[in-house]
Amino acid sequence: MINDALTHKIISCAMQVHSTLGNGFQEVIYQRALEIEFAQQGVLFEREKDMLIFYRQIEIGTRRVDFFVENLIMVELKAIINLEDVHLAQAINYLEAYNMQIGLLINSEANL
Repeated sequence: MINDALTHKIISCAMQVHSTLGNGFQEVIYQRALEIEFAQQGVLFEREKDMLIFYRQIEIGTRRVDFFVENLIMVELKAIINLEDVHLAQAINYLEAYNMQIGLLINSEANL
């Protein structure tokens, strides 16, 4: 699998955040905590990087994905009780729009 070690490190960081904070916080709190954990673990990332969206080579808007890790892996956080198909579809759309091969959709409210 592509970038197994980095993917494992990202998931470990997310699990540490969840273990420390538990459930019940807004998504932004988990994002901030994960940002700190990434920095502590030496994971290179950009948070909420603006990415342009094009239609027929014309810019039609922007979107911010929660994290781009080492320009290889997109990480999208949610803080909801249950992930739904729409969340997976959103993550897949981001992968396609940004020409990324690997994406992680992490639910901070899930019991990890």
